[in-house]
Amino acid sequence: MWRALAQTAFRAADRSPVAGILPKLHPPTTLTQHQQLRHSKATQAKQQPPYKIGIMSGVEKPKVVFVLGGPGAGKGTQCSKIVDRFQFTHLSAGDLLREERSREGSEFGNLIEDYIRNGKIVPVEVTCSLLENAMKASGKSRFLIDGFPRNQDNLDGWNRQMSEKVDMQFVLFFDCSEDVCVQRCLGRGQSGSGRTDDNMESLKKRISTYNNDSLPIIKFFEGAGQVKRIDASPDADAVFEEVERVFLASGF
Repeated sequence: MWRALAQTAFRAADRSPVAGILPKLHPPTTLTQHQQLRHSKATQAKQQPPYKIGIMSGVEKPKVVFVLGGPGAGKGTQCSKIVDRFQFTHLSAGDLLREERSREGSEFGNLIEDYIRNGKIVPVEVTCSLLENAMKASGKSRFLIDGFPRNQDNLDGWNRQMSEKVDMQFVLFFDCSEDVCVQRCLGRGQSGSGRTDDNMESLKKRISTYNNDSLPIIKFFEGAGQVKRIDASPDADAVFEEVERVFLASGF
């Protein structure tokens, strides 16, 4: 019955004034269940926007290398060389704290000044927040975090706030004798570094803090097989040859 009606309609359409202008009608086609499913998936795929993969998007976590060593071990000098050679972004916990201390209107300025001047470690919540903000602002995916974590509280705070957001690679440890470190810091201060802690009184406190608080953290990472130890006593170029070998061996 429905076939006869459809044929009558098709003949009428062929005789109509618009026949030949509009495309001819075709009888309805019944799709199988499998064809309907394929058609539905294809339609959904066309409607979905393309995915965007970007830095800090969560698809690939930023890679972090902790850079540790005593005051004057040459961390800043070596970090600048790593930045040039391997396209890392250098974040110095100390520099970020000093910048925040001098920033007009900072609610943490006086607190940071008191801690730095007395060779003490600034509360981890402040330091982690500054590091996280700097990482996000950079838009980059490889970071050297210099001078952090410096004690157990730093490590615990980092694990609470940042461990799930980044991919920690290893700890780059610049091992240097205390005498060499002191000489370098005093020479830096005499050359006009502008740092209020490059003097003998502050250095004694900083070295004491490093020995009591930071060395145990380095030993902790060492026990986990995550420390790359570098002899930092030679000149900067000789030290970087060792650093370069470490980063190349690590896939950078």
